[in-house]
Amino acid sequence: MGSQVRVANAPCSWGALEFEGVGDSPTFERVLNEMSAAEYAGTELGDWGFMPTDPARLREETAARKLALLAAFVPVQLTAAADHAAGIETALRVARLLAAAGDRPFIVLSDDTARDPERTRLAGRIRPEHSLDDRGWDVVASGANAVARAVRDETGLRTVFHNHCATFVEAPWEIDALMSRTDPAVLGLCLDTGHCAFGGGDPVATLDTWRDRIWHMHLKDCEPAIKARAAAEGWGYIEAVRQGVFCELGRGEVDFPAVLARLNASGYDGWLVVEQDVLPSMGSPAESAVRNRRYLKTLGV
Repeated sequence: MGSQVRVANAPCSWGALEFEGVGDSPTFERVLNEMSAAEYAGTELGDWGFMPTDPARLREETAARKLALLAAFVPVQLTAAADHAAGIETALRVARLLAAAGDRPFIVLSDDTARDPERTRLAGRIRPEHSLDDRGWDVVASGANAVARAVRDETGLRTVFHNHCATFVEAPWEIDALMSRTDPAVLGLCLDTGHCAFGGGDPVATLDTWRDRIWHMHLKDCEPAIKARAAAEGWGYIEAVRQGVFCELGRGEVDFPAVLARLNASGYDGWLVVEQDVLPSMGSPAESAVRNRRYLKTLGV
């Protein structure tokens, strides 16, 4: 692993999820305190409004806990060209804040989570006939390129695309379709290992395929028994999350030793961001954060 690799966490591990809003989440102060206590070196921003949106205060709050602010997850509507201008403005609002308060941060772009009812219902069991056609892919790729270029041109920040269940970029062939149509000079890939696994992919294979585009990593696990129940019982995405499909690292099907070995062999020197998506008031986020950090230490990071 490159000498600059550091391990972070994100507010979604405490239930601050983009499709849930921020009302039922713990306070950002509690999240940052527990993150710091668990020996993480950085944080992502979380949903807009979860953390302070004043750059000076945001920098003060993260610096006080010795946490770098390294990225923000930005879901926007990409499947209709008419929505792209609004998506650019959403991303720019976040990028301006990160540029003023962050530490060489990324915009982590995604198709809007859980917006399409059918994709949300079928998350984890997408088949090729559920995917976009070539024209649809061209629209999504055009929007992703436009967001990334606007962010770069105005703020200098880089953008990575996040594969995500309950969106139109979930299954492994969908990651391939998007990445093959986008500009490698402006858009990288944030490989989320748990979403890749839940979406029917092999995170190691996807890493091998797109390593040159992977500038940022989200480490998430996927519990195979719950994944199987979700498929057998027809759960939608939110129910699968509620049932704990994204378990603590090392307790699911993702081969983290192989993922980290591939990254190490290729000289990866970016961030490793632990994410264990839970719904508000679910689980034991502080304790899970400690166990997840301890697990990664056993793997040498």
